[in-house]
Amino acid sequence: MITTQAKLFLIFTVNGIIIGLLFDFFRILRKSFKTKDFITYIEDIIFWILTGFIILYSTFTFNNGEIRLFLFVGIILGILLYMLFISSYVIKINVSIITFIKKLVIKIFNIVIIPFKFIYKLIRKVFFKPISFCIINIRKISTKFLNKIHNKVKTKTKIKNSAEN
Repeated sequence: MITTQAKLFLIFTVNGIIIGLLFDFFRILRKSFKTKDFITYIEDIIFWILTGFIILYSTFTFNNGEIRLFLFVGIILGILLYMLFISSYVIKINVSIITFIKKLVIKIFNIVIIPFKFIYKLIRKVFFKPISFCIINIRKISTKFLNKIHNKVKTKTKIKNSAEN
C-alpha cells in the first residue's frame, strides 16, 4: 500500500515537472516571439487545457480516477523542483537556440530574396520609370496649359471690368 502510494507520488511529481516544462514552453514562445494579447490569452487557455488533460489522464491511468491530496502535493512539488532547479537553464538554452534560428532564417531569407530584388529593380527601371516620366511630363504640360487658360480668362475679365468702369 505504501509502495503504491510512493509510486503514485513519484508519478505525480513527474507530472508536475512535465507541467513545469509545458509552462516554460509557453514562456519561451513569449520571450522569443512578440505576440498580441489575444494570442497570449489563447496560449494560456491551451496551457490550462493541456495541464488539465495531463492531470486527468494520469489520475485515471495510474490511480483509477481516485483523487487524493498527496497527488496534488506531488504535482506542486514537481513544479517547484522544476522551477527552482531546471527552469532557468531550459529557458536560457531554448531562447538562445530560437534566437539563433530566427537570425539564421532571416539571413537565408535575405540571401534568397536578392535575385527578386534585382528583378524588381530591373522591372521598375524598364517599365515604371518611363511611365512615371510620362505622367510627370503630362502633369507639367497640363499645368502650363491650364495656367495659360487661367491667365487668359483673368486678362479678359480685367479688360471687361475696366471697360465697364
